[in-house]
Amino acid sequence: MSEVVCSPAPDWTDADAGFMREALAEAARACALGEVPVGAVVVIDGEIVGRGCNQPITLHDPSAHAEMLALRDAAQRLGNYRLPGAQLYVTLEPCLMCAGAMLHARLARIVYATTDPKTGAAGSVINPFPDRRLNHQTEVVGGLLADEAAAQLRAFFRARREAEKARRATAG
Repeated sequence: MSEVVCSPAPDWTDADAGFMREALAEAARACALGEVPVGAVVVIDGEIVGRGCNQPITLHDPSAHAEMLALRDAAQRLGNYRLPGAQLYVTLEPCLMCAGAMLHARLARIVYATTDPKTGAAGSVINPFPDRRLNHQTEVVGGLLADEAAAQLRAFFRARREAEKARRATAG
């Protein structure tokens, strides 16, 4: 079992950056759907085995977060809900629901880009990953391509606020 690290890794590999860029592309796909731009990929042995982008609005499903969809995709492809040795790259710090699914999947490592000070469950608000009362612990590292992920989120919410302001101006 790995020790939990909830701070930026000192040396990101080119592979880490490449996988996070794939997660950022998934986040852009979510944005194109009108969803909060969060994307995730699951990697085993250097190969992407699962992808997901936020779709709770599109799918009318509160559990359709990017991480959940990436985990489901990987589990279906591999024929097993447990994904030992897998790494999950996600553009935003996971929420508690997603953290629970990651622990159940027995992921080896989670890499997230930017923190979520409101619902982050990898150290920002709560952190179940190092809890020794649980039967699995997962290594967690954050900060990889954080500026890019944060910029995606800021642009999305800025556009949403501007659209709402324009809607109010024409309605009122």
